[in-house]
Amino acid sequence: MKILLVAVNAKYIHSNLGIYSLKAYAGQQMDRCRSRQATIELAEYTINHQMEVCLQDIYRRRPDVIGFSCYIWNIATIRALAADLRKVLPGIPIWLGGPEVSFDAEKVLRENPSVTGVMKGEGEETFAQLARHYVDDLTDMSDIAGLTYRNPDGTLTDTGIRPVMDLNRIPFSYHTVALKDLEHRIIYYESSRGCPFSCSYCLSSIDRQVRFRDLGLVREELRYFLDAGVPQVKFVDRTFNCRKSHAMAIWKFIQEHDNGITNFHFEIAADLLDEEEMDLLAKMRPGLVQLEIGVQTTNVRTLVAIRRKTDLEEIQRITARINRGRNVHQHLDLIAGLPHEDLDSFRRSFNDVYAMEPEQLQLGFLKVLKGSFMEEMAGSYGLAYSSLPPYEVLSTRWLSYDGILELKEVEDMVEVYYNSRQFTETLGVLAEEWGSPFALFESLARYYGEKGLLGISHSRLARYEILYRFLGEAGLDLEKYRDLLMVDLYLRENAKSRPSFA
Repeated sequence: MKILLVAVNAKYIHSNLGIYSLKAYAGQQMDRCRSRQATIELAEYTINHQMEVCLQDIYRRRPDVIGFSCYIWNIATIRALAADLRKVLPGIPIWLGGPEVSFDAEKVLRENPSVTGVMKGEGEETFAQLARHYVDDLTDMSDIAGLTYRNPDGTLTDTGIRPVMDLNRIPFSYHTVALKDLEHRIIYYESSRGCPFSCSYCLSSIDRQVRFRDLGLVREELRYFLDAGVPQVKFVDRTFNCRKSHAMAIWKFIQEHDNGITNFHFEIAADLLDEEEMDLLAKMRPGLVQLEIGVQTTNVRTLVAIRRKTDLEEIQRITARINRGRNVHQHLDLIAGLPHEDLDSFRRSFNDVYAMEPEQLQLGFLKVLKGSFMEEMAGSYGLAYSSLPPYEVLSTRWLSYDGILELKEVEDMVEVYYNSRQFTETLGVLAEEWGSPFALFESLARYYGEKGLLGISHSRLARYEILYRFLGEAGLDLEKYRDLLMVDLYLRENAKSRPSFA
C-alpha cells in the first residue's frame, strides 16, 4: 500500500510543512498499531511546473491513495491534476485537505467529481485514521471525524469537525524528510497553533484555541536545524509573541546557540513587546532574527471594522526602538482594500508605516478567504473580489477598481526601489522632494506608465537609468542625485559598466 501526499508550492524556495507533519504523525500511529506494510511518500512541485510533468511523475509512482495539500495559490492546478489523474489512474482515491477546501467541502466535491473526499481542518489525526482505513480496512470512514466524502451512490457524508489536538503528540516533522533535499529552501516550523485575535480577514481567527508545543521539544528541534546550519527557519506561528514566556525562552535559546549562519523569522504583534523582550532582541547577532509585523492600516475606524486590536503609537515607539539597534530586520505589512479605507486614507497609512523605516514594506491586497468573517461582510462593504483564487479585492464602497490599479503600480515601484534595498541613499533624501513617500512612488508609477515602462523586465542597471531620467524630467538637481545614485550603485552592484549618466 502506497499513500502519496502531494504539495504544489508557490515557489521552489518554499517547502510544505503540512505534508511533512501528516507523514510524521501517521507513520508513528501506524507503527504503534502494527498496521500491515504501508508507505507514505511525499511529492513536492511548484505552480511553475508544467502540469503534464507533475501528472507523469505522480502516475509513475503508482500510488494507491493520493492526498493533495490545498491553498489559494495552488487550488486551480490541483483541480486540473485531480481530473487528469482520475483518467489515468481510475479507481484511485483522491483526497484534498487544507484551508482552501476545509470550509466548503460539499461544494468542492460537487464541483470536482474526480475527488473522493475532503479532510477538513487540522489534519494529522484525521489523515492517520484515514490511512489506517485504507491500509488495514478496520475503520469505517463514517467513524472518522473531520471528513466529507462521496459515497458509491453519489451522496455525500459529513462526519463533522474534529476537536483540535495536543501539539506535543506530533513528532518532529523534519525527521521524515532529508534536510539535504531542502538545502536551498526555507524551513517552516511551528511552535504554536491558533491565534488569540479575531482579525476578520484571517482564517487563524477561527481557531481561537492557542496551543503551544512543549519548550523542551522546541529546543531539541531547533538544535537540529542549528546543527545542520540551515540558512533560514521561518516560524509559522500566527502571533509568535502572544505568550511572553514562550517567546522569551525561544529567543534566549537561539541567541545562546547562535551558529552564525541561521536566520529565524517570526510574525509578531509589535505592541505586545515589553522592555525585557526588546532588551533581548537588542543583543541578537545582526541577521539572526527578522520580525514581520502586520500593521495593515493606521485608519482607526478600519481597525475597529476588521476587529484588530492594535496600539499604533506603541507600534511606532517599539519599531523605532528596534531600529536603533540596527541588528533586527523588520518587515511591516499593509493591506489595501480594507473597509472604510479610501485612497486618501491608504496614502496616510502608507506614509505612517514608511516613517517607521522598515527594511521591507509589504503592500498587499485583501484576499477574501473562504470561511472568514470578511467573506460574510462582503455584501455590506460593497466588496467585489475575484471569482478565482486568490480571491483578491477588485473594489469596495470606498475604493474603486481604478484606485486598486493605481495601488498595484505603486506596489511595483515600492518593490523595485524600496524593498530591493538598492536605492537606500537616494531614497533617504528623495521623499522630501515630493512631500511624502507615497507621492514619490505614485509619481514614479505614473512616469513608468507614461513612458511605456510598465510590465517590462528591466535590468538592475536600467532601473538606475530610469530613475535618473525621472529625476531630470522632474527638474531636480541632477548633480546631487547623480552622486547619490552612484553611491547606491557601487555599494550594491558588481558593475561591469558605468551607467550613461556617470
